[in-house]
Amino acid sequence: MSAKRTSKPSAAPERPVRGRAELAKLRRVTEREIRRTSPAELADLPADFWTDAEVVNPVPKQPISLRVDRDVLAWFRNQGPRYQSRINAVLRAYVLAMRERANRRGAA
Repeated sequence: MSAKRTSKPSAAPERPVRGRAELAKLRRVTEREIRRTSPAELADLPADFWTDAEVVNPVPKQPISLRVDRDVLAWFRNQGPRYQSRINAVLRAYVLAMRERANRRGAA
């Protein structure tokens, strides 16, 4: 007797595994295709827009349990997927602002 296969069929190859870019596919995309599919707000960026950009390598996140007010959590969740990343970005902006404030006080 042969065993019957009961596993689900694999996902379509069009969808990359989370965090994995399809580099070969990305290399084939033309500038014209990029312009055609880019959001309208990116169309008129000044030529020097990326001049002061910094590469930020992602660091592993530390899982924690955090209690927040229900309305705050609801607001972030209503913004769509990756709400936890947005919460982290808000906290990071606060930390950077506080560090900058402390640096200004120290330099005065």
